[in-house]
Amino acid sequence: MKPQSIFLLVAVLGLTPIALSYGFAPAISMNYLFGIDASPINVTHIFRAVMGLYLALALFWIGGALIKKYRLPALYSLVVFMLGLAAGRVISLVLDGMPHWLLFVYLILELGFGLVGLKMVHNEQSETV
Repeated sequence: MKPQSIFLLVAVLGLTPIALSYGFAPAISMNYLFGIDASPINVTHIFRAVMGLYLALALFWIGGALIKKYRLPALYSLVVFMLGLAAGRVISLVLDGMPHWLLFVYLILELGFGLVGLKMVHNEQSETV
């Protein structure tokens, strides 16, 4: 298996538990992890929508890992997703201050995956030319 495919699958393995922690039982997990009351229906709805987005991307990344014609688009989507999340977290750091330590860890991971993803995009493009 190519490094780009392995990278996509590692991202899926990391993102899936985060997605499930957001949306499977948000009233329990958000309170436990961050002290957030996610019991109102609208809050639960938002967290489950986020879970759906994360899981949909994870499925696309699995497809990219397994099917060559989807690999480059999957890598691009991973880079946009990770660096987009990281950018939002950096803005929040500047405007709101330091969040829970786990959210700061997410920022570091998102930056790392986004930057490595850029390298994987380059590698994939080099091999297809």
